Amino acid sequence: MNRVDFLRKGLLGTGMFVVGKSFANLITNDIDDLQSLEPLGFNHIPHTKSNIMANTILHKADSRGHANHGWLNSYHTFSFANYYNPDRMHFGVLRVLNDDQVEAGMGFGTHPHDNMEIISIPLEGDLEHKDSMGTTAVIKNGDIQVMSAGSGITHSEYNKNQDKQVKFLQIWVFPNKKNVTPRYDQISLKEEDRHNKLQQIISPNVEDAGVWIHQNAWFHLGKFDKGVSKTYTIKAKENGVYAFILNGKVSINGTELNTRDGFGIWDTDKLSIKANSDAEFLLMDVPMGV
Repeated sequence: MNRVDFLRKGLLGTGMFVVGKSFANLITNDIDDLQSLEPLGFNHIPHTKSNIMANTILHKADSRGHANHGWLNSYHTFSFANYYNPDRMHFGVLRVLNDDQVEAGMGFGTHPHDNMEIISIPLEGDLEHKDSMGTTAVIKNGDIQVMSAGSGITHSEYNKNQDKQVKFLQIWVFPNKKNVTPRYDQISLKEEDRHNKLQQIISPNVEDAGVWIHQNAWFHLGKFDKGVSKTYTIKAKENGVYAFILNGKVSINGTELNTRDGFGIWDTDKLSIKANSDAEFLLMDVPMGV
């Protein structure tokens, strides 16, 4: 299978469903559909609402794709579903960064994935997961979930609660190994371990802090008080970092970022991070080549 077919197969699957808490009355939709992909290179040029410099790219929060399906309100940093922008396909191996809000009792019915590392970071509420490996789990704020789709898996996700929304980040990363045995993992993290420091939540190594994925990637969360500064050293020479600001104001290498802004940087070995207000953010240190 060539790379174009591999990418299309891994992203398109066979469609998705919206479902209520009873898992009945499935309604098909095109939320997981994407336009055909051309071969992906190092990095794509942004569209008119993005800014690009020699080795950085800035995606302001209001430049993201947006889809409100009623039960699902989603903002897409990169092309996804009905939001297709050939200038915003990926950042290195980081393919999907969705900022999702699911209404009470609703969710994604059973649907397939393969050859993708899928990461969920809950921000509010409780998200229930079921998959073809027999896993049933609930993740909430403070948890990190990873699923290596590998040779193929089906799963469902829905808001466990009937009285409040669930908010979470859905992140897809291209793996460095194809057709691995599917796997599921989740951990609970201590919020104090990211207070004014960088808390590692994902790495390529089973022995390291956080969960691991099939990719030479490291994710960190930070929750900084106003005025706190840190230096982050990029883990691998071929990697860049994509930062996503969960809330607050942060400067990275002199670039001012606000809530839900995204900022990518490569061809450097260090980041200078300063919180200009109380702030929370996610750093995704990923290979730049697909």
